[in-house]
Amino acid sequence: MNENIVIDIAREAIFLIIKVAAPILIVSLSVGLIVSILQTVTSIQEQTLTFVPKLIAILLIVVLFGNWMLTSIKEFMVELFSNFSYYINAI
Repeated sequence: MNENIVIDIAREAIFLIIKVAAPILIVSLSVGLIVSILQTVTSIQEQTLTFVPKLIAILLIVVLFGNWMLTSIKEFMVELFSNFSYYINAI
């Protein structure tokens, strides 16, 4: 296995990680921003107030996009395992 194959696998893995984590991170950031704006407007300075809405939003996103996330990861792993003999023979 030469370094080009390793770089390609690492690049695909990093892109997959970003693609799969993006919905959760975007929703978490959005809910945190909305709750922070509401805290500023209402002068409520409770630090733990953002925890429950973020947790509920992330749970909903995992329920909605979980199948797609797991399918994407599974397809990547199947591709890696199916090409395993190619990687070994490329030494």
